[in-house]
Amino acid sequence: MESSETYTSDEMMSIAAARQLRNNQICFIGIGLPSKAANLARRLHAPDLIMIYESGTIGAKPTRLPLSIGDGELGETADAIVSVPEIFNYLLQPGRIDIGFLGAAQIDKFANLNSTVIGDYRKPSVRLPGAGGAPEIAGASKRVIVMLRQSTKSFVEKLPFITSLGFGTGPHDRKKYGLTGSGPVMVITDLGLLEPDPNTKELVLTHLHPNIEVEKVIESTGWTLKVADELRITELPSKAELEAIRSLVSAGS
Repeated sequence: MESSETYTSDEMMSIAAARQLRNNQICFIGIGLPSKAANLARRLHAPDLIMIYESGTIGAKPTRLPLSIGDGELGETADAIVSVPEIFNYLLQPGRIDIGFLGAAQIDKFANLNSTVIGDYRKPSVRLPGAGGAPEIAGASKRVIVMLRQSTKSFVEKLPFITSLGFGTGPHDRKKYGLTGSGPVMVITDLGLLEPDPNTKELVLTHLHPNIEVEKVIESTGWTLKVADELRITELPSKAELEAIRSLVSAGS
């Protein structure tokens, strides 16, 4: 049932992401919107979703949104706590992670991600947090979902630095570089959903969020964005979804 309540763009993004998750999937997530989305999915339709945080917690079941990957409740509610190398060596690299959530500062039309620098690498105008485990998550997860607010500063024609490979320059680069995962399957923004073209792997706008005009998405993209012939409208957040996501936030405040 659709809700007539107002909602924020962050709530829309988190709800859209939560809808992509299924029960018993193994999901590698980070703090922020991905964590909110995964915890929302656990509350609503995927109670046995297995959440892995990069701090080494496997199967965490927090009652509120964790403040960081080192939040004590993640450890207290986890099925197991292992070292970070164990997660990468025994879960990620062998292809046991179903969904890897990633964010970044910038993305290009082939879903390559930059979280390293803005500007020249040797003399950047902005030094970003860096790669962390993102390149491995992008390379080895069965599927990758990217969450990123959309603007011409974040959706750029050419990245100054590729931190995490999406599809490189087209459909053959992942195999060329020996990456085992299928790569990004969806980019969720505050304006809509983008998915890679099956043949070219270039990102295509497939869904608009409610009350967003296609011209707004095109204007917020630094390349000539392709639009699906059958452009769909994202389903409005339901009352249950909004109540669940707000209870998660209020529990941590």
